[in-house]
Amino acid sequence: MKVYLDHSATTPVDPEVARAMYECMLHNWGNPSSIHSFGREAKKAMEEAREKVAAAIGADDPAEIIFTSGGTEADNLAIKGVAEANAKRGNHIITSSVEHHAVLDACKYLEKHGFEVTYLPVDEYGMVSVEDVRRAITDRTILISIMHANNEVGTIQPVEEIGRLAREKGIYFHVDAVQTVGKIPVNVKDLNCDLLSISAHKIYGPKGIGCLYVRKGTRILPIQHGGAQERRRRAGTENMPGIVGFGVAIEKAVREMPERAEKERKLRDKIINTVMNTIPHTKLNGHPEKRLPNNANFSFQYIEGESILLMLDMKGIAASSGSACTSGSLEPSHVLLAMGIPHEIAHGSVRFTLGKDNTEEQIDYLLEVLPEIVERLRAMSPLYQKEDQKAR
Repeated sequence: MKVYLDHSATTPVDPEVARAMYECMLHNWGNPSSIHSFGREAKKAMEEAREKVAAAIGADDPAEIIFTSGGTEADNLAIKGVAEANAKRGNHIITSSVEHHAVLDACKYLEKHGFEVTYLPVDEYGMVSVEDVRRAITDRTILISIMHANNEVGTIQPVEEIGRLAREKGIYFHVDAVQTVGKIPVNVKDLNCDLLSISAHKIYGPKGIGCLYVRKGTRILPIQHGGAQERRRRAGTENMPGIVGFGVAIEKAVREMPERAEKERKLRDKIINTVMNTIPHTKLNGHPEKRLPNNANFSFQYIEGESILLMLDMKGIAASSGSACTSGSLEPSHVLLAMGIPHEIAHGSVRFTLGKDNTEEQIDYLLEVLPEIVERLRAMSPLYQKEDQKAR
C-alpha cells in the first residue's frame, strides 16, 4: 500500500487544475502584456484568476493580488519591499522565532542592511504571545510578520489579535498563510492584515506560482526589476498556465474546505490518540487544540526521526521530519528548539500531514506499521536500553 502523508510539503495537482493548465498552454499562450488579440485573451484569463484568488481571501479589489513564483518570493517581497519603502519612517521589524526560513532569512538579510529585528519567543506549544508583540513595539517599528499557522507543528497563531494591535499602532502586518489557505478560513479583513502570502502547490495547484496580497495604500517597493508587470510591483512575464491553475485550485480548495477539513480532523485525531496511547515515550508537538486539522507532529524519544522516515518509506508510507525546505539539514528543527524541546528529543520528530485523498484504511495501515518501527529502532538504541534498565 502506498500512503502519502506529507501534504504540508506539497500536494498532488488536482486533475481539474491540470486540465485548465493544459488548455491554457494549448489555446491561450499569448503574453498578457501584448496589446493584440492573443495578449488580450491571455490578460482576460489572468484577471479572471486574480478575481478568484481575491474572492477566496476576502480581498476588496483583485488589484491587491500580486502573482509571484510562490510563498518564498511572496514572503521576501512583503518583508524586503515594505522595509525598503518605509525605511525613512523606521527600521524595526518584529517576527517570531518559529517562522518559515523565507521570513527568517529575509529578516537576517535586512539586519545586514541597517534594520533591527526582534525575534519573539514562543511557548511550549509554539504559540506567540500577543503581549510579547505589544512589548516589542517601538516608535521605529514598521512591520510585524507572524505566520497564520506553523508549517511543522500546525499551531495556529493569534493573528487576528496581533493584526488589531498592529492596526491600532499604524504598523504594517504581514501574515504567511501558505499553510492555512484551503485548510481553515482565511479572510484578510478578519486577520487585520496588510499583506498575506499564499502558495498554490499547498492547495492542489501547480508549483512555481503563488501570490502576495497587498492591501490598497500599503507602501511597498519591488524587489525584482525589469518590466512593468503586476502594476510595476513584480517584473517578469507572468506564468500564465500556473496562474490559471492557481485560480482553479484556490476556488476549489475554499469551496471544498469545510467537508475536507472535517474528514482530515477525524483522521488526524485517530492518529494522535492511537500513537499517544500505544507508543510510550512519545510527545505530541504543537498546540493540542489550536492546530491545523491535518497536522500530527510527534517526537519519539531515544531514536532518530530520519530512521523512522526511512523505515516508513520502505513500507510505502511518506512522511517528513519537518519543513521540506530544510530536509537536507542535520540540525534539529528550529521550531522545536524554540518550543524548548531538547536537541535529543527534537531529533526524533516526525510530521504526518493529511490530504483529501487519505482514507481510514491508510491510517489503519500507518498505525499498524508505526509502533513496530519505533519498537525495532528502540531495540537497537543504546539510549533506550539504558533508560529501560533504569526503569527496571
